[in-house]
Amino acid sequence: MTRSELTTLPPNIFAHNRGVVTPQYAVMPPEGILTSRLPGFEKTVVRFQTSPEMGAHFAQAALEIESGGGTTAARNDGLEHFFYLVSGAVSISIDGQSHHLTPHGYAYVPAGHTYDIRSDSDEESRLLWIKRPYAAIDLPTPDALIGHRDNVERSRHDTVGRYWQYLLPIDDIAFDMQMNILGFEPGVYFPYVETHIMEHGLYMLEGQMLYQLAGDLHEVQAHDFIWMNHYCPQFCFCTGWEEAAYLLYKDVNRDVTF
Repeated sequence: MTRSELTTLPPNIFAHNRGVVTPQYAVMPPEGILTSRLPGFEKTVVRFQTSPEMGAHFAQAALEIESGGGTTAARNDGLEHFFYLVSGAVSISIDGQSHHLTPHGYAYVPAGHTYDIRSDSDEESRLLWIKRPYAAIDLPTPDALIGHRDNVERSRHDTVGRYWQYLLPIDDIAFDMQMNILGFEPGVYFPYVETHIMEHGLYMLEGQMLYQLAGDLHEVQAHDFIWMNHYCPQFCFCTGWEEAAYLLYKDVNRDVTF
């Protein structure tokens, strides 16, 4: 067999890739995350990006759903869930009420409620899935929520060239998590290195960035995933010629536990 007849091409450097897993953080390019199947889903593969096995206190995955695929029945595992549609089209039913999601649409399913997912697209739909145990307090569990990125205000604080979109209410302390979109113009960066108690799951929606994690530098681009443990020092710089934006999970509004 000649070299031109080979169907599998090797990396430029043998076994080199951008994936890194440490106790403080992980960088997960999509090409290195293998697919799996899950009970209760049909015509669907899952790529887990982080989970308790990595050291995270939540799980995040990308569901790749063929046309007509999805859950086989309504599901209720006692967890709270957040879904964000990257591409395709899906219908999600929450307690039997159906909602249609187009790209950049999202849904929050409170703990204890049922959900059912079905792809409405002729092509594959890619759906991000964040799930975690809800940290109950002396307030009612939050209500279900459906939204779309295009309908969320872009808030700009004290940094020129950056914006925040709050997909879940930030003034309702019943929520124990936030899902935000942060956007950066080219050349814009954090005003300081952040080191805080919140854990992060970060999915690059578009653009490219140079990310500093615990003192290490990593180039990231669209569809890469980053997990950041509590107190991981972090800093980022928007590289490339276009804006960059990422979807960001963090745990909020709860006291420390002993």
